[in-house]
Amino acid sequence: MKINEFIEELKKLGIIITDEQLDKLNKYYDLLINWNKKINLTTITNKEEVYLKHFYDSLTLIKAYDLTKNIKVCDVGTGAGFPGVVLKILFPNLDIILVDALNKRVIFLNEIIDKLKLKNIAVVHARAEEFARDNIEVFDLVTSRAVAKLNILNEICIPMVKIDGYFIPMKANIDEELDNSKKSLNELDSIVEDVISFNLPKEKSKRNLIKIKKIKKTKEKYPRKFDKISKNPL
Repeated sequence: MKINEFIEELKKLGIIITDEQLDKLNKYYDLLINWNKKINLTTITNKEEVYLKHFYDSLTLIKAYDLTKNIKVCDVGTGAGFPGVVLKILFPNLDIILVDALNKRVIFLNEIIDKLKLKNIAVVHARAEEFARDNIEVFDLVTSRAVAKLNILNEICIPMVKIDGYFIPMKANIDEELDNSKKSLNELDSIVEDVISFNLPKEKSKRNLIKIKKIKKTKEKYPRKFDKISKNPL
């Protein structure tokens, strides 16, 4: 995806990107590629592919949620900062916490935040399930992009969502995962309000945004399955 194509596709999402934001994305790309020579951040390094499969893809979250609101967001298993850092660049109103278990990625993300002079965004070096235990019903929106199976993500992410807030995982193939997650959704007093399916521009690969709404207060204890998750941290 060339820059002019990126700009035009964002307009279709209702996003008007500024020159300053484009400059920050370009610096982000350069830092990503330089760091990728030292640590494994992404297998996608071609600039046009990064803009399509990482930058544009991250911003499709706006299809499921109004990101112009002043809300508190958690990006679980953020990796190289997708979608969290891209969301922050385009929507500076968001208050974002990035969570990742690998310290090398955390160091990279802190440099990104520093070099791009991003405010109200922080990186937490922690296993997702441990972070979740200390952050019950803190966030308006929790998201996660291509991290783990939906039933596992539900157990970790939904408890962190405020009542009437949303967990919106970003995924490719979901049919089997949706079926397997019904029990966890019921235990966590949450419902799938919508599934927004679409294809990325140009290459037409499938994407899904699963809009899960939390409708009741989290129980005092996590569901039983949660204790098993710590053996396979995100």
